[in-house]
Amino acid sequence: MDKVRSRFHGIAGIQVHSLVEEAPFQGCPRTNLAVCDKTSCDPGGEQKKAGPDLRRKLVLRAALISLSESRTLRALAEKSSIGRRMSGRFVAGTRVEDALRAASVLNQAGLSVSLDNLGENVSTAEEARQSAQLYDRLLSEISARGLNANVSLKLTHMGIDVDPQLAYSNVAGLVEKAASMTPKNFVRVDMEGSSYTQRTLDLVHQLHRQAGNRQCVGAVIQSYMRRSEDDVAKLLQDGIRIRLCKGAYNEPAEVAYQEKSEVDSNYVKLMKILLKSRVYHGLATHDEKIIREAQAFASRENVARDAFEFQMLYGIRRDLQQSLLREGWRMRVYVPFGTEWYPYLMRRLAERPANLLFVARNLLRK
Repeated sequence: MDKVRSRFHGIAGIQVHSLVEEAPFQGCPRTNLAVCDKTSCDPGGEQKKAGPDLRRKLVLRAALISLSESRTLRALAEKSSIGRRMSGRFVAGTRVEDALRAASVLNQAGLSVSLDNLGENVSTAEEARQSAQLYDRLLSEISARGLNANVSLKLTHMGIDVDPQLAYSNVAGLVEKAASMTPKNFVRVDMEGSSYTQRTLDLVHQLHRQAGNRQCVGAVIQSYMRRSEDDVAKLLQDGIRIRLCKGAYNEPAEVAYQEKSEVDSNYVKLMKILLKSRVYHGLATHDEKIIREAQAFASRENVARDAFEFQMLYGIRRDLQQSLLREGWRMRVYVPFGTEWYPYLMRRLAERPANLLFVARNLLRK
C-alpha cells in the first residue's frame, strides 16, 4: 500500500498539507487525481509513464483539491486578511464595486468580461434570494456603466439544493432582465458536479425556449464528461450558446474521462462541432496547443474570428490574453469576486500548482 508522508506548513497563517510521496504511485486512486478547472485543467498524464516530478505534481494537485473542500480551512482563510491577499491574483475583490472596476479596466484593454459572484450550495431560501438580488444589481450596473460584460452563476448559489422551484424562479428573473436590456445581455449557467448536470441542462433548455430569451441564456459543457457529445448535440438543436471547458470536479471513471489525453481529445472534438454550428460559443482554455488547433481549424473552415471567443480566467495567462487580442481574436475574461473565494482559489492552485509561485510573490510584495 502506498504511504504518503503529510507535513504541515503554515502558509499565511493557514495550515495546509504538503504531501510528499514516498512509495510507488500506482496505489493513488485515479478518481482523486482527475481534477480540472472550468476553463483549463491538467488532469495528469498516463499513470504508468509518470516520472517523479509529475507524480509529485499529481499528489500536490490531489491535496489542494482536498483542501478546497475543507470547511474549517475555508472559514479561517476567508476571515483572514492575509488569506484575502493570497486570493488577490485570481479574484477581483470582495465587493460588487471591485468587480465592476476590474471589468472596466479589462474593457479598456479590449477584453470582454463575465462576472461571477463566488458562492455555492447556499443553505436557506433567503441566501438564495440575496444571491439573485446581487446578480440583478450586477446586470443593472453593467448597463448603466456601458460595460462589455455578462454574468455567470451557479444553480447551487441560486438555491437548487433548498428548493428547485426557487432556483428556477431566481434564474428566470435574471434571464428575463438580461433579455429586456438594451442592448440585450446574457446569463451563463455554470456547470457543477455530475449530480447537477441534467438539472442544469434542463433548466437552460426550458429558459431558452421561452419567448424573448433566445441567445440570452447559455450552458457550460465539460469535455471530461463522457456524456458531453450528446449534450452538445441537444443544446445545438435549440441554438444554445455553449462555453466549452475541460472540467471542474472530481468524478468517477464511469462518468468522466480520467486521462489528460482523453480529456484533451474530447475537447478538440467538441470544439470542432461548436465552431461549425454557426452559434456563438466560448472556448474556455489556457492550453496553447488547443488554442492553436482551434485557430487552425477556424481558418481551414472559414470560421470568422468574430464568430466565437476564447475565454480565460482573471489573473491567469494575461500575456496570452493580450496576444490573442492583438491577433484579432475575441477574448473574454472570467472575473470572480466575493467573500467566498477560498474553494475557487484552491481549485486554481490545484489546476496548475505553479500558481503557488504567483501567490507567494504576491505575499512578498509591499
